[in-house]
Amino acid sequence: MIPNQWYAILRSEDVRKDRPTGARRLGQELVIWRDTSGQLVCQSARCPHKGANLADGRLRGDTIGCPYHDFRFGTDGECKLAPCLGPQARIPKSMRIDTYPVREQNGLVWMWWGRHMEVLPEIQVPPEVADKPALYATATWSQPVHYTRYIESLLDFYHVPIVHRDHWFNYADYMGWGGTFKKLGLDGRRRYIAMTKVENSVLETDGTTIRHAFDLCEEGDPTNRNFLNVTFTFPGMVHIHTAPFDVTIWMTPIDDEHTQVMFRWYEDPHLQKVLRFKSLRLLIPRFALFAQKRVQEVQDMRVVTRVEPKISGRGVNKLVAVDELNAKYLVLRDKLKKDAEAEAEVGAAADPAAGRTPAANSSPENGSGHSKGSAPAKLQVTTPE
Repeated sequence: MIPNQWYAILRSEDVRKDRPTGARRLGQELVIWRDTSGQLVCQSARCPHKGANLADGRLRGDTIGCPYHDFRFGTDGECKLAPCLGPQARIPKSMRIDTYPVREQNGLVWMWWGRHMEVLPEIQVPPEVADKPALYATATWSQPVHYTRYIESLLDFYHVPIVHRDHWFNYADYMGWGGTFKKLGLDGRRRYIAMTKVENSVLETDGTTIRHAFDLCEEGDPTNRNFLNVTFTFPGMVHIHTAPFDVTIWMTPIDDEHTQVMFRWYEDPHLQKVLRFKSLRLLIPRFALFAQKRVQEVQDMRVVTRVEPKISGRGVNKLVAVDELNAKYLVLRDKLKKDAEAEAEVGAAADPAAGRTPAANSSPENGSGHSKGSAPAKLQVTTPE
């Protein structure tokens, strides 16, 4: 996992005002909720009293109550009330939970995972996604693979005509990618399966964003080709643009063996001229997500869950020339991890709290809207992977 990054952990719609939401991300049990003003709060989910999960508790004003003994914790992580001691009791300062910086952007909930900073950086969302006006549907699910392997399954898009070819739903791919009007689409499967060669590859790097444009084509048939543009932004976002569709996928580690996926499918802009009602135009993205989870994901995971080693990295596999996006991803990932570790060592020498994830504060830079005086969290910024 790469420290000092904003990770997309949930969809905004997943967090309601009337009850807390639990999630395991980055190896941590979290509880996410909204205060009475609608501001997001993200905290460690384990009650320090006897370890109950606060995601099973109740919201009481601007506090969250433990489901076991109703100890109530505020947005700053401090315990405001222990009913068994009475309202006037003095509560130990150690009776607190960790609070993490959190923001909402592009319909997602983002959590800062890294060292304490007075001013947190902006969330990195490339213009391909940030400026996209189209309607979309977003679904979320988890997969039993390390997030590096899931990311790689999207970066080498030339696997598509090889892996996605044995299900009835793949006929939609045959028609959209390979079928010709002259043959009424009946030649789609043959042409689709034949598109295995990568040509006209162009790779560009812009900070923590990598863009790869290329043609996927049939050897010897210049008419059978599709143009693709794959954009990757750290720590885990992939946007894929091609003629039949536009999708964005955010991947966040649950732990070293599981990945949370948020998959966004955009409407076909051509439908705007045909269908006036947004609800009707959204039917296709929603159906596409249904099929993605139950068909394409199943096909991918048959392969990816058996990939060895389970965690990717520089030198663990033998890449070829067309894997330049994959190779660049691994190089930059390694650099970002080393840079974060070096920063943590320097910060820890100056301030013992600098190498740990801070509690949320009220500065406009992190957008949390909550008090600044809470103690640093215990989430370490360096992990094996």
